[in-house]
Amino acid sequence: MHQNIASKNTRLNVQIPFELKNKLVWAASVEGKKLSVLVRESLENRLQHIEKKAFEDKMKAAYLALAEENTNITTDFAYSDAENL
Repeated sequence: MHQNIASKNTRLNVQIPFELKNKLVWAASVEGKKLSVLVRESLENRLQHIEKKAFEDKMKAAYLALAEENTNITTDFAYSDAENL
């Protein structure tokens, strides 16, 4: 088996249920795509979804940490603000 060294693609062997393969073959024909293209696009879409979710979770955690810090700062200065009234 000869593999093109310049190629950025790699092979991945996976086992899936027979019914899932049939659905993939059907979907590929409906989309007018090769099975490998449909699988690759599906994986890319799913990974983008996972990456987006991970980023949103990270941003949420950072926001909550910052909100807690801001609440603590506000509490610390509550009495000094009252002195200026």
